[in-house]
This record gives sequence, C-alpha cells and structure tokens, in this order.
Amino acid sequence: MSSNESESVFTRSAPTAEPEDGVVVTPQRRRWRARSIVIAGAAGAFVIACGATGIAATMRIVSLEGAASSSTSSSNGTNATLLPQLGTRGPDGTGSMSRAAQSTSASPATAAQSVGVVVIDSVLKYQGAEAAGTGIVLTSSGEILTNNHVIDGATTISVTVSTTGRTYTADVVGTDPTSDVAVLHLEGASGLAIAPTDTSGVVVANAVTAVGNGGGTGVLSAAAGTVTAVDQTITASGEGGSAPEILNGLIETNAGVVAGDSGGPLYDTRGEVVGIDTAASSGNAVTAGFAIPVGTALGVVHQIESGVGSATVTIGSPAFLGVELGQTAGSTGATIAGVLVGSPAATAGLTAGDTITAVNGTVITSGSQLSSLFGGHRPGDSVTLSWTDAAGAAHSAAVTLIAGPAN
Repeated sequence: MSSNESESVFTRSAPTAEPEDGVVVTPQRRRWRARSIVIAGAAGAFVIACGATGIAATMRIVSLEGAASSSTSSSNGTNATLLPQLGTRGPDGTGSMSRAAQSTSASPATAAQSVGVVVIDSVLKYQGAEAAGTGIVLTSSGEILTNNHVIDGATTISVTVSTTGRTYTADVVGTDPTSDVAVLHLEGASGLAIAPTDTSGVVVANAVTAVGNGGGTGVLSAAAGTVTAVDQTITASGEGGSAPEILNGLIETNAGVVAGDSGGPLYDTRGEVVGIDTAASSGNAVTAGFAIPVGTALGVVHQIESGVGSATVTIGSPAFLGVELGQTAGSTGATIAGVLVGSPAATAGLTAGDTITAVNGTVITSGSQLSSLFGGHRPGDSVTLSWTDAAGAAHSAAVTLIAGPAN
C-alpha cells in the first residue's frame, strides 16, 4: 500500500520507504513481515493499521537554524536523525550501529554517570517489532523521563534500572510528540536513585558527556564532547521527506550520540543532567548531536503531571479503535481500508470497504475529522458508530475503545 492510500495525522511512526513488494525496510534491531500501526488523531487517540513492516523512528533534519551555530550544522539541508529506538543499522541505513563504530571517544559509563539512568525496552505488537532506548529517573517512586519516539507505538514497556539491574513494567503517564517528551511510571518501584539535573542552561564550549544505551545493547556507554551551539531549531522529516516536524531550543554538541541513546542524559562537568539526547546528524559518521534542554523537558513533564491533556499532550495511553483509513470518495464519511483482527472495530463488525458516517450522531465528512474526534476519547469510552457497507446498507453499533499503543 502506498502512503497516499491511507490517511495519518500522526507522523513519527511513518514508514521510511516502501519498495515495490510492499515491505518497508526500517532501522530496527529485527524485522518482521507484519502489519504496522500508525497512530492518528488530535491527541493520538485513533489507530490506523497499515500493511507494512515495523516502524521507522528515523527522521531526517532538512533544515537547521538557531543561535551560536557551529560550522558543521548551520547550513540548511544538513541531514540528521532522531536517534532510532533501536540500533543495529546506522542513520545512513547501512551497516551495524554501535557506538564504537560511530565514536572513538566512547567508553563505558562510570558508576556516577549511571545513577538515575534506565534502559528502556519495548514491544511494538502491532508493528511486529521491538525497540530500545534510554531514560532518566525523576522520582524515587519510579517516574521516568524519556523521548516520545523511544516509546512510540509501544504496547508493552519494560525498564531496567542500570545501577541495580532490576526490571520493572512501565505505564505511560503521558506523551507530547511535538516536544518529543514522554513520562513513564514504573509499577511497584520505590527508593530509586534520582538523576541530578541542572536547569540553568549551557553555553557554547561547555564540556558535556552523552550517556545512553548506545546500539541498544543494554549497557550504558558515554561519549564526551562540547557544546557547539545552543537554541537550535531543526526541521525533521521521514526518510521520504514527508511529515516534517519542528523541534526548537535544542543544544547542539559534538559528542558521539548514536541510536539507542535517545532519552539519555547529557551531563555537564558537575555530573548534572543538562539535556536529553534526542537527535544526531546522519551519514557515515556522527558530526553533530542534539539534546532537549532538561528545563524544557521538565516543563512538559509538569504539564503531563497535572493530568490535563491538550492538543499536544496525551495523558495516559491513547484510545484505540483499530482501523486503517483509506482515501474517502466524495465528501461524506471515512472509508475503511482495513481492520485489525481482535480490535474493537472488528468486534463491532466493521470491515474493509465500509464507510464510517457518524460517531455519536456527529456526521463524519473525512478521515481527518474522524481522527480528530477520537482524539478527545479515552480507553474505556463507549461510542456509537454508524457506517455503510460496500453495498450501501446502513449499520450502527456501540463500540468500547481500548488502550492503544503509546504515541
């Protein structure tokens, strides 16, 4: 299925490319021929199932701007990557992704650098994939800060505390894809060591060290560098150049951050977290890394902790219907291209070729309207769907939405 045959509001899980045989090749640790899921909706609360393989966490930076830019990053068109969730393939799509292959300055993280740092492993059931990344501990009771793209599409998340080796099941507290920030909570956690943070900011030439689960190995490593620019804005898009997203106010460094480091700490010389490793330039070698200032990330954390969602912040797991939206003929309804087996949509009797015409009596005129409407719902909500089948017969049924994959 080509990308123009389905509609998706959510973009970070978009496939990188689709060969003629319909199998998407993505930078994952493992690849399965499976159905991928793209989350859509104003708050990521509607799920589309696409006939493809895996997900793509890789994004390309197509433009760069900001204050105090370094010579390696100030030009528009510089390619870079949101550090993939997993990393057995490099940002250029070839070879083995390991920190040793990307940075000769990397070394095992010290005991001090490991305090308050966790390794994140996720199962992405609907994509038939696994993912790995890094996070930092915010509270002794198990609140974790990471990048949103680390858990994007996850249906099960496990988190291992680096200093103790203990693994916990994690729940999603909330996400903000536009800021690339997510907050998790570890079930049954207590007495955890907290990562020290410094929200005062950095300046160019400050020495920093990036720590993370480089290469998805489960072992923390560290790469030293300096701040080369601050207040950077990057426009990131998928490998095909689609769905651009903007992250701004970023710290740029020459530390050798690689795939799997996402969500890990960027330390200053006092051993305090000043940033969250998020992106790196692509190509045969890492030339620039980007981190979200920790103060910025914590601002999003506080909004999530308030429990109040918004157009950008989803509290908890999104609601899940389980359909793929095809191109809608005419001006009425949202045509279904496919239904995920075992989903609420399948239970209600919806099938490919049906057209959803109303939700709770609200007339649907497009797939995007349907996605936005579901963005206001939570798992457990019951909605009444009205639809017509391919023969034109009208149907209606109550559907209970379930918790979907993280967005």
